[in-house]
Amino acid sequence: MATTETEEIDKQPRSLPIASRGVKTSSDFAQLMSALMSDLIDGRVTPQIGNATCNAGGKLLKVVEMTYKYGTQAGDKKTLVLCLEEPAKP
Repeated sequence: MATTETEEIDKQPRSLPIASRGVKTSSDFAQLMSALMSDLIDGRVTPQIGNATCNAGGKLLKVVEMTYKYGTQAGDKKTLVLCLEEPAKP
């Protein structure tokens, strides 16, 4: 039995449009994770994609946490330097 275009659209992950817009706020993150959970339960994404997305999300939260703890204030924004450049050798 051939699938129709509507059925193909229905099988698209709900988390895809959220991820495509980017995760910039805690609300974006919560919406993405909620949609991802639904996608996993519905079988719209593979467990490997779900796992990779959760791992990346955890690392994103860690960077935000480290920025708040260790970042330096520059105007109205905090910035975290992840590595220092070595001076150029003569």
